[in-house]
Amino acid sequence: MSLRPRTALTSISSLSTLGLLAGAALPVQAEEPVHYVALGDSFSAGTGTRAKVDDCYRSPHGYPALLADAHGLQLDYQACSSADTEDVHRDQLDALSPATDYVTMTIGGNDLGYAGVITQCALPGWLSNCEGRINDALELLHSQMPQRYDVLFAEIGVRAPAADVVIGTYPHLFSGRNCNLATFFTAAEMRALNGATDQLADVIADRTQAAGFRYVDARPAFQGHAVCDSPEWVNGLSWPIQESYHPNRDGNIGYADIFWPGTSGSTTTRTTTDTGTASTDQTSASRAQQVRAQADAVLAMDLTGSANLRQARSAGVPTGELVRLVAQLRSGDVATVEKALAGLAALNERHAIRAGR
Repeated sequence: MSLRPRTALTSISSLSTLGLLAGAALPVQAEEPVHYVALGDSFSAGTGTRAKVDDCYRSPHGYPALLADAHGLQLDYQACSSADTEDVHRDQLDALSPATDYVTMTIGGNDLGYAGVITQCALPGWLSNCEGRINDALELLHSQMPQRYDVLFAEIGVRAPAADVVIGTYPHLFSGRNCNLATFFTAAEMRALNGATDQLADVIADRTQAAGFRYVDARPAFQGHAVCDSPEWVNGLSWPIQESYHPNRDGNIGYADIFWPGTSGSTTTRTTTDTGTASTDQTSASRAQQVRAQADAVLAMDLTGSANLRQARSAGVPTGELVRLVAQLRSGDVATVEKALAGLAALNERHAIRAGR
């Protein structure tokens, strides 16, 4: 069993060099199956692949399953959707032992309230506090997350002293275009969310290397494959809603290559992608059903409720136009509903311009 010791990589500062060495760090052949423990959150559980197995998700199309299948690893799949650092420490680390050879993990997004931030920023600008939620997350990132990572990584090192431990970052979600008409991300909000991902990546890299583990960065591989890109590796707004803003099947193949370069060359990882996005997924439902689902998502925001109308009025939003467009979302005509969704998106953009966002 020839795994590269963690300490041998701590002095390497070049990410490109680290990426070249990543494949060599893992055994190609071994007398006994490599004991592989996949820790982490929804990005490691395979959420977004439309193949939910249980409450933790643990998809057969998640990158840990792809790695195990491609390289003959003995997988203990512990990663769980919605997990944060405390959850990993409490619920997942018992799978580790001195016999563990290989560990992968993505973690930290849920500590920062990932789902809540995305949900807040997806609202129309006059109802959301996107900037405030991002700033709250960043304050927590810099004040608390370094210690949370240190505590978690130290425990992993104690429980699996011989393991090659690889910690991954998160990709940028956006490339500047929002093609999902049921969400209201502005260009500035998308840049801010990507910027927060960059700051989180910096902290992950710093604490991972301080622990003597290996660090891999998802952002370069996902460049050109964000929400609304072609092809996209990250779902936009999707149904079921849990699938939203997570890597799809192609994205998990990309993640497998990030953790173990060359994995995508295996025929066992080549699958037909089902992205499940509101803009491109025409296999799980008809176009009319997709448009109806988008309209229902916007109607659930209760944009014309009395409190929300007052907020819109105080923000300078023309409430007459808002009420008219929301009413059209209830139409049985697909074209009318699509036009109303586009009109609401335009209304949000005009508000963002006036507000200087």
